[in-house]
Amino acid sequence: MSQTTPGVVVRPSLWIRWLVFGSAAALGTSIDLITKQWVFASRGLPGQLPPWWLLEPYVGIETAVNPGALFGLGAGWGSLFAALSVLAAVAIIVWLHKFRAIDSWWLVIALACVMGGIFGNLYDRLGLWNPPPEMPQWSSGVRDWILIQYNAKYVWPNFNIADSLLVCGAIMLAAHSFWMPPQPNENATEEAS
Repeated sequence: MSQTTPGVVVRPSLWIRWLVFGSAAALGTSIDLITKQWVFASRGLPGQLPPWWLLEPYVGIETAVNPGALFGLGAGWGSLFAALSVLAAVAIIVWLHKFRAIDSWWLVIALACVMGGIFGNLYDRLGLWNPPPEMPQWSSGVRDWILIQYNAKYVWPNFNIADSLLVCGAIMLAAHSFWMPPQPNENATEEAS
């Protein structure tokens, strides 16, 4: 029979948290890439077919390629966005390891969402999706396919699963910074014992 000290929280080892982080990020990236491949294979390149409405005229599937970043800003700066994506991925690993974000399950999941979104869009930015050679402006573009609008007057720019992961992760990070108390540092507790 094992004994526990009152007031000491038994936490899963760090390797489990790293495994969850990596698995969740890989799952998010995989879902993004699989859905992009499926939609573009079945619906063609942008402009080849009209939108396929799931809830007409509000939610549909329409292929698009965004050569920029958010809302198409920075078109043609794909190499810069790819480099920033790599830097962001490195910063997440540093945040998890050096600044101990790995100690918080909330941050593990939030940062896994962000990492999955980064890798999903980075794949496209690097041109690994084989854009057509007659469209060189798409060589560092990101494939989008989710269409949301209100009566064709108010059309939200098309997006993809990676974008959704980035937004969900950012919302989780904002919620964490505003509403969650800081976790006691496990290392400081162990050193004090």
